[in-house]
Amino acid sequence: MEPQKQARTPGDPVAWPRGPSTSQTPDDEEGPEGNTAPAAAFLGAEADDACADALWELPVEPAERRPECSRCSRPQKVCLCPFLPLHPLHISTHLYIIQHPAEENKVLRTVPLLAACLPQDKCKVKIGRRFSEERDPELSTVCRKSDTLILYPGAEAANLEEFILDSPIYPSTIIIIDGTWSQAKDIFYKNSLFRLPKQVQLKTSVSSQYVIRTQPTNRCLSTLECAAAALSILEKNDYIQETLLRPLQALCSFQLQHGAQIRLSKEHLLKNGLYPKPMPKNKRKLRKMELLMNSVKI
Repeated sequence: MEPQKQARTPGDPVAWPRGPSTSQTPDDEEGPEGNTAPAAAFLGAEADDACADALWELPVEPAERRPECSRCSRPQKVCLCPFLPLHPLHISTHLYIIQHPAEENKVLRTVPLLAACLPQDKCKVKIGRRFSEERDPELSTVCRKSDTLILYPGAEAANLEEFILDSPIYPSTIIIIDGTWSQAKDIFYKNSLFRLPKQVQLKTSVSSQYVIRTQPTNRCLSTLECAAAALSILEKNDYIQETLLRPLQALCSFQLQHGAQIRLSKEHLLKNGLYPKPMPKNKRKLRKMELLMNSVKI
C-alpha cells in the first residue's frame, strides 16, 4: 500500500518542475525501475525554488547615506566649511536661484556652497521646471518688479556692467537658473515669468574653475561662478567673488587629488580632435557641434 501523501496547504509554495511541460501526471512521478534521475532532478529543482523563495523573503536594508554637514551639505569627512566665510557675507542684493529638479541630488552641485556663504534672507532656492503666478505668487511678484534682473545669455541680453551704469533704477534682485544648459534653456523659454525682468549677461573671457564638470564652451561658468561675478558687480566689491570662489576651488582640488580628472569643454575637445563620441546624425545637434568648433555663440 502506498504511503498517504501529505496535503499541501494554500500557503505552501508550489515548486514547478523544470522541463518542456508544465503539467505532471502520476506516471511522471516515478521513472522506470532502476532509473532515479527524474526524481532526483525534481527534488533538486524543488530545493532551488525553496532557496529562491527564502532569498526573496529576506529584508531589504536601505542604503545608508554618509552623514552630511548641515552647513555646506557635503559629507562630514570631506566638509568644506573651513573654506567658507566665518559669517555670511553682507550684501544688499537679493539672489533667487531657479534650480532644475535634476540638480537637487547631484553630488558635486555648487548651489549649497553658494547658499552657505550668503544670508538666508538674501539667497532663496526654488526648485522646479514650471512656475506661474498661481504656483508661486512670491516669484511672480519679484519678476514683475522693475528692479529685478535675470541672468541668461542671449542676443537680447545686456552687459550687466554696462547696464547698471545707465539704468535709472539700480537693481535689487537677480535671478539665476541652475541646471545644464539644455535644462536652463527649457526653464527660461517655457516660463513666461522669466521674460518679464530685464535680461542681462556677463561679458568675460575667464574660463571656468569648475574643472571637474564638462562645460559646452570655455566661456561657460557654473552657477556659483555666475552668482559670484554678478554679485561682485552689483555690490561693487571684488572680495565677494574671491570669497565665493574659495569653496569651489577647494572642492575641485579635493576631487582631483582623489582620482577625478580635469574635464575639458566640448569646444576644446572638438577643436583639437579629441571628442570621444561620434558626431550626431541629428541635423540640429550637428549644427550645434559645428558652431562650437567655430566658436560661434549658441
